[in-house]
Amino acid sequence: MKYLDEFRDPELAHKLLEDIRQAATRKWVMMEVCGGQTHSIIRNGIDQLLPDTIELIHGPGCPVCVTPLEIIDKALAIASLPGVIFCSFGDMLRVPGSDKDLFRVKSEGGDVRIVYSPLDAVKIARENPDREVVFFGIGFETTAPANAMAVFQAKQQGLRNFSMLVSHVLVPPAIEALMSSPTNRVQAFLAAGHVCSVMGYWQYEPLAEKYHVPIVVTGFEPLDVLEGIRRAVIQLEAGRGEVENAYERAVRREGNLGAQKMLQDVFVVSHRKWRGIGEIPDSGWELSQAYAEFDAAKRFTMNDIHTQESPLCRSGEVLQGLIKPNECPAFGKECTPRNPLGATMVSSEGACAAYYQYGRFISLESLVATAV
Repeated sequence: MKYLDEFRDPELAHKLLEDIRQAATRKWVMMEVCGGQTHSIIRNGIDQLLPDTIELIHGPGCPVCVTPLEIIDKALAIASLPGVIFCSFGDMLRVPGSDKDLFRVKSEGGDVRIVYSPLDAVKIARENPDREVVFFGIGFETTAPANAMAVFQAKQQGLRNFSMLVSHVLVPPAIEALMSSPTNRVQAFLAAGHVCSVMGYWQYEPLAEKYHVPIVVTGFEPLDVLEGIRRAVIQLEAGRGEVENAYERAVRREGNLGAQKMLQDVFVVSHRKWRGIGEIPDSGWELSQAYAEFDAAKRFTMNDIHTQESPLCRSGEVLQGLIKPNECPAFGKECTPRNPLGATMVSSEGACAAYYQYGRFISLESLVATAV
């Protein structure tokens, strides 16, 4: 823990907070893009320690949360088929579809397995040649290289019984959509450091110039987040809108070129729907023609899927930064981790889950109602 402790030093945190207080002469609104940063902010109380001049709002940076309901329902339908082994990371198992989740499918007899790498699913396919093995490939740019490698290896090994249900989304188009929205309040962004470690940050430079908005590449520890905020405030006060790298220990401007080459081979950019937001042009990846045979969405044709979101869930507004989780009337009442209405309450990076987990805005009345 030695190196992590260096980025959790309370004295340095207080110094950064004081620098932010002195630098901010007016009200500024900024958005952290990554759900991991959201959890760090809420867990460490950073939003409460900041001066009143700084408001943090939470963006659509949770890949589980923005996976479209129709993709979830398709995953549930495929996982329910006889002869299918459905593999997924654990945080997808409790994400609600229209009327059930993957845990429910498993309890009903579906062969649903938690894996820790998409390559585990490739191994399962190799060991079970008489079964169809499907991996649920979701995420931002961070997890995409490993998913691409799994499809690449499946092709190299001639595994005809492996496929991937892909729901990858991209950060820059999401920032573009937010900035061009008539309801936008964001004046600066904290960009996700792990995404930039793969893709670099050169893609953000045209956005910063077009919208004159500071975009600061930021890590996930308390000092990382505070330094990102400090740099964003300095830019805002100076009237600048540029890209800065505050996560130099992990991120270079060009990113990981080897990973990008793999991504360009296996995936192609496509339009993608975001749960609670809608379709954003050129905001996702799908398998390229060379790997189309491994596309589970094409291998398993499901024409009778009819999605239905809960009328009580306002997670779409949370994901767009229009409301805080506690401003949803169902938060902590009808919607809890045990009985989630939306993915933002169950994902390990969901904003609603962060607010609930750390008890920040749960009233005694809500706790009593939940216990009953």
